[in-house]
Amino acid sequence: MATTFQKCKKDKDDPCIKSRCGHPWTVRYREPGGRSGRQREKTFPTKKQAEAHGNQMEADKLQGVYLDPERGKITVRAWWDEWLGAQVLRPNTMRDYKGFAANYLIPTLGRKTLAGVTPNDAQCVVAAMAEAGLMASTIETRVIPMKAMFKAAVDNDRIGKDPCRTLKLPRVASTAVDPDEIPTLAEIALIAAEMPAEYRLNVWLMAGAGLRPSEAFGASEDCQREDMYRVYRQATDKGDGKGNRKALVPLKHRAEGDYRETPLAGWLADAITEHKQKHGTRTVAGVSGLLFATATGTLFTHENFFHYWQKIMKKLGLSYKPHHLRHFFASTMLAAGCSLLEVSRWLGHKSIRVTADTYGHLVPDSWNRGRKAMEDAMKPQLHVIKGGAPAGPEDVAQAA
Repeated sequence: MATTFQKCKKDKDDPCIKSRCGHPWTVRYREPGGRSGRQREKTFPTKKQAEAHGNQMEADKLQGVYLDPERGKITVRAWWDEWLGAQVLRPNTMRDYKGFAANYLIPTLGRKTLAGVTPNDAQCVVAAMAEAGLMASTIETRVIPMKAMFKAAVDNDRIGKDPCRTLKLPRVASTAVDPDEIPTLAEIALIAAEMPAEYRLNVWLMAGAGLRPSEAFGASEDCQREDMYRVYRQATDKGDGKGNRKALVPLKHRAEGDYRETPLAGWLADAITEHKQKHGTRTVAGVSGLLFATATGTLFTHENFFHYWQKIMKKLGLSYKPHHLRHFFASTMLAAGCSLLEVSRWLGHKSIRVTADTYGHLVPDSWNRGRKAMEDAMKPQLHVIKGGAPAGPEDVAQAA
């Protein structure tokens, strides 16, 4: 059990003899483990405070929720470094995490101890990002590592409660795609015609197979299957963490070696074959059979493609982004009656919720189908709704 005392009373040389001397009170207790548990003590201004702390420590031991106070004394900066060093992240993600910490987390909370961080302190990080002008959707993404870091602190018995548990984020605007951001087939054809011949296929891979721009740049001849297109990799110009500025990396939301498949229309299969016949394939970044490369033989990336894209948009008087070509693929598939689940899988979204939030409003005739379903369901009881008597079994059967 915890013991409470005043050290002044036990001073061998000059013990205090006053009953109300005003000296601080110390509570001494052991950590879980009985006599082998580490002995701890803490000093308080009053006996009541010391006893309350001792009782709390004993109660925590009995309930199995005791935390070593010393473990929570590590600074947020030190714990961040320790936590981040244990993560397995893609180079781009690691770069984003480090940028968030350097610009917002460390300047705001870096000198505080983990145990000293309150929910209000965590909210201050969100406020700092909002004050800096970050979009609500960006803030929502940036707090992910902070939440994970504090959750890990709880899981590792450094703190008892997560200070991010009540975190409030700015309201994120709807992610539903604006129909004005969906290029028409005629516009896509014009864009493709203006693109240099050796890179034109990129436009059709994005619009015809729903590939992300980076996935189209990483296309290789083994991606083409009989009636499907298999996406293996994506090209990045943000570095791979190994000193290479341009690199081929795993697909978004997938591990190394994973792939996804999407329907391959006959015309697109022919376009791929024609491209290989006219422009051949290249070996770049250790991967053979790539369909695209720069004039100097390096990996073709967004940086290279966007150079041409901007010129084409200016010439045609359009304002689309390369990513908008995927909107054409998704809207076309939904208009043809393909399910959201299928389209989600083909697009490589993290979850069907992303697809539903982005394209759900484009599902054709959903209002009419919903209206008809409710009308059909209520036919047997329409006269009741209009004030008549409830229908009997025979009336229900006849109405049905």
